[in-house]
Amino acid sequence: MKHLTALASAFILTAGPALAHGGAHVHPHSAEAWMAITVVAVVAVGCFSLMRGRK
Repeated sequence: MKHLTALASAFILTAGPALAHGGAHVHPHSAEAWMAITVVAVVAVGCFSLMRGRK
């Protein structure tokens, strides 16, 4: 839980440039982007389950 603020800040800082103009949107256009999103989702779920298991 103590890392949640840092992770949220990092996400906001990295997503900021992609959302810099009005009407901006972020969605994958190619298979590489879908693979990256899948890997990030799997890692995030794994980290979440490890953190819950250590309580």
